[in-house]
Amino acid sequence: MGSSTSEDFSVLVLASDLGVDARPFLSQSDAAPEENWHDCPDEDFSDLEALQFFRLETGSDKSGNRIFRIVGKYFPAPVICGERLKRYVFHKIYSEMPEGPFCIVYFHSTVQKEDNNPGLTILRWIYEDLPSDSKDRLQAVYFIHPGLRSRLVIATLGRFLLSGGLYWKIKYVSRLQYLWEDIKKGDVEIPEFVQNHDDILEHRPLTDYGIEPDPFHLTEMPSTAYSLGRYEERWASKEFMS
Repeated sequence: MGSSTSEDFSVLVLASDLGVDARPFLSQSDAAPEENWHDCPDEDFSDLEALQFFRLETGSDKSGNRIFRIVGKYFPAPVICGERLKRYVFHKIYSEMPEGPFCIVYFHSTVQKEDNNPGLTILRWIYEDLPSDSKDRLQAVYFIHPGLRSRLVIATLGRFLLSGGLYWKIKYVSRLQYLWEDIKKGDVEIPEFVQNHDDILEHRPLTDYGIEPDPFHLTEMPSTAYSLGRYEERWASKEFMS
């Protein structure tokens, strides 16, 4: 019988729940072909454009960085897949972003996790695939009205999930009045609901930390509402004694 020859091979197993990118471990022939996400001239993004959740503003911040505005409340996360969102973001960057540095003004006001959040892993995936030149040109991310959950997630996981120095570019802005320290009024359009939310936070500062001190506004009720209860107790005791 003729002897059969065999080639040496190795097996590399990666746990899928660790979030490890397997592409660096694949051979040149096994790796998925690279796609030009920005090269989609025939794709219709008119529905996303109408939402106005991601757009280039005409103004700049006080450091001269052009402004990309993101309104989280306008993004319908349940009906837009991550791949289409990525193509749209790349399309906007390659077709509209001028030369030079830029910044992002992100309005987190009244954002709901189930309705408006595409997920931190998808956002990281989009950012990681940006060209290095675009990452370097991003100078700052103004995070308007951050909630307690957002602060905790970014504080605990941000250094591990946000690479390329993005973690250190995030600037939390709890009130619009603090935004004007870096951006002149009128250089970025403020949605009306954002202004209304800012007014509410101004009168209830503890809501920044997930605390609603008086949700039923009991402190605004007249004192007679409480004295009535004491009279009722006296009447009840007299009837019981009789």
